[in-house]
Amino acid sequence: MAESNHKPQAANSHTSHTNHKEPEYKYVGTRPVRHDGLDKVTGRARFAADLNLPGQLFGVVVRSPYAHARVLSINTAQALAADGVQSVITGKDFPAVQPEDPHHDMCVNLMARDKVFYEGHAVAAVAATTREQAQHAAKAVRVEYELLPEVLTIDEALKADGTVLHSHMFTNGVTPRTPSSLSSSHAVIQLTQPSTKAATQSSPSIKALLKSYEPSAVKASNVNAVYMFSDGDIDMGFRSSDVVVEREFTTKPVHQGYIEPHAVVADTGQDGRSTVWCSSQGHFNVRSQTAAMLGWETARIKVIPAEIGGGFGGKTTIYLEPLAVLLSLKSGRPVKMVMTRDEVFRATGPAPGTKIHIKLGADRQGHLVAGEAHMAYSTGAFGTYAGDFGARAIFESYRIPNFLSKALGVVLNTPRSAAYRAPSAPAAAFAMETVIDELAEMLEIDPIELRLRNAVVEGDKSTTGVPFSRVGLVECLEAIRDHPHYNAPLEENCGRGVASGYWFNIGEASSVVINLNEDGTATVVTGSPDIGGSRVSMALMAAEELGIHPYRIQPVVGDTESVGFTEVTDGSRVTFATGMAVVKACQAIILQLRERAAIMLGVDVSDINWVDGHAVYTNPATPVAATVSLSLKDITQTARATGGPITTTGSLEAKGAGPGFAVHVCDVKVDKETGVVRVIRYTASQDAGKAIHPSYVEGQIQGGVVQGIGWALSEEYVYNSEGVMENPSFLDYRIPVASDLPMIDTVIVECPNPHHPYGVRGVGETNIVPPIAAVANAIHSATGCRLRHLPMSPMRVLEAVNTLH
Repeated sequence: MAESNHKPQAANSHTSHTNHKEPEYKYVGTRPVRHDGLDKVTGRARFAADLNLPGQLFGVVVRSPYAHARVLSINTAQALAADGVQSVITGKDFPAVQPEDPHHDMCVNLMARDKVFYEGHAVAAVAATTREQAQHAAKAVRVEYELLPEVLTIDEALKADGTVLHSHMFTNGVTPRTPSSLSSSHAVIQLTQPSTKAATQSSPSIKALLKSYEPSAVKASNVNAVYMFSDGDIDMGFRSSDVVVEREFTTKPVHQGYIEPHAVVADTGQDGRSTVWCSSQGHFNVRSQTAAMLGWETARIKVIPAEIGGGFGGKTTIYLEPLAVLLSLKSGRPVKMVMTRDEVFRATGPAPGTKIHIKLGADRQGHLVAGEAHMAYSTGAFGTYAGDFGARAIFESYRIPNFLSKALGVVLNTPRSAAYRAPSAPAAAFAMETVIDELAEMLEIDPIELRLRNAVVEGDKSTTGVPFSRVGLVECLEAIRDHPHYNAPLEENCGRGVASGYWFNIGEASSVVINLNEDGTATVVTGSPDIGGSRVSMALMAAEELGIHPYRIQPVVGDTESVGFTEVTDGSRVTFATGMAVVKACQAIILQLRERAAIMLGVDVSDINWVDGHAVYTNPATPVAATVSLSLKDITQTARATGGPITTTGSLEAKGAGPGFAVHVCDVKVDKETGVVRVIRYTASQDAGKAIHPSYVEGQIQGGVVQGIGWALSEEYVYNSEGVMENPSFLDYRIPVASDLPMIDTVIVECPNPHHPYGVRGVGETNIVPPIAAVANAIHSATGCRLRHLPMSPMRVLEAVNTLH
């Protein structure tokens, strides 16, 4: 990319700085065209499904048509005899895995053994010369099932005498034989004034379910874990509250909606080593998980990352890779597998559904005094961490001196849930931010003002008891309060809602390799798949450190043999953690450059400074101080004479990921005759710490908002009474498209994270947390109805409006 044709541009006026002197940067904070942008927009970028190898076979998975059944037998004889078939595998071809093995659930989820736990669960796979032959052979696999009772809802899963899915599943997080720690000991305090009407719900309340449920560490159950966080005295807190609101909410499982389906090509050689090409959010994770399922050493597998066509957390785990590797091993030929959209919906990991009971108390001045939350997260067929993240997130944005937050992870006969952008937090925020809005209405306090009175600031304790460092929630609230959108007039049947959101962000392990070329350019190799513009962010930070133009740096995503171990691209960690590794490596290579310059000039390295891409030496012994300056190119083109190639690595376990906060305001128009809700204006503020590339921060915010709107209004998994998904396509599973939405306006707030050299805090996930509640609060503003059950479809809205009137 020619440097002269693409000059970085300054950040636009959407960026809101806090009241302190910002460092001045030459490249960080500008908006160059991303290095991979041309390939992406012209279709030259290569995704996993684009790869074809000589002699390649096509793999197809045989999946269960039942939600819960015992596998009595699998007969593959007809499939093996079918035209073109080269290999067939079942669960018996994989090493046995015991319940105590940490990889047990992953292994059984990828290939069923003695039971199937959801419709779409893999039971076999075949590889043939053509995809049509593989599909034909898959239909010839004969599986005999014994049907078992399905568990399809949280209510069914928590029944004392109900079906238990896993005989080895005991509840983590409780001590043996203890009474339920999930029932509240204090009396329910009623509202001091009546609530607006809302759509009714016939299923039992989550609080009643939790009161009757007895978690045990010694008796098998459908609850894989209980998570609890608390502080203060909630009994006293509610007794001293002037107003109390107690509500219940439900959400449905939703899919991440990535456009590219899961795809893989595996080539296993006669030496027993396999090369895997796949689209994922973490190819080191693909390697380790594939090795674990196959019982191999990780060194036997090389994973080459393809471009990724969307993930949003849904591609942090694997579904096809071990199957393709084993089919390739048995056939001696490369195997390609690509999921259909139907398979993506039926057999990959959606975000969990929830039932949430929340109770908040405040004094008459609008200060929160007490909070209590009981939550159940449906994790699908196997346990996950979903409840943990929900229990951490629900009260995190506000100072509440007395709180109790508890969550269950509940297994059902549905696909195992996976991460989806701030996992578990959107549902928690839906409950919390709706009730906060209701409190503001009762107290006749502006909803942003109420949030400002309670917003966490530096030094306040988090849910886990750790004090916050510098955070930007107050600044985000002020940015929305002062935005023209917040005070703009509304038309008839229109309403406005606000909501806040939080995500904790993570650091974890990242590695980088930097090679300087003889012409003074640099190659920056990282192990982080680029799912949101991280290549250009790495180039910008390297450019700032080295003092050369970003287009003189080539950012590369290396394979598992080209760069050190790097964790998955999730948790909003890459610009923070991998960026820190880039800065660390740049500082190391600058030392090498100074050392080489010292050799060239015959002076001590301590006398050499690195300034704006040059090694600078000032001779103080001359009458008029003489300065000698060597450019990076001057040094690299003579590197062979001064010690050889200039290269370095940087690896770290990043600490201090600053939490992210966001505040959104949403305007909707409601057709009260049909119940149709249309979002007509939306503005989102978010603390980015420091926006390395503001355009991609804005893009992350806009994308999260759009997904949150879909979650709020239209998206849900629909199952029939036998656990068969009824809407496994984008025709019936309705995600928002461009014509459904206004332009999403963004305000980037920058409160630098003190633990990052450029102040970065992750931005990829916080943005999906507020939209559900913002839309719900806007619907209430337009109609007077509080909707607490997702999705807020036209039927639900119309029912609520008709009930109110």
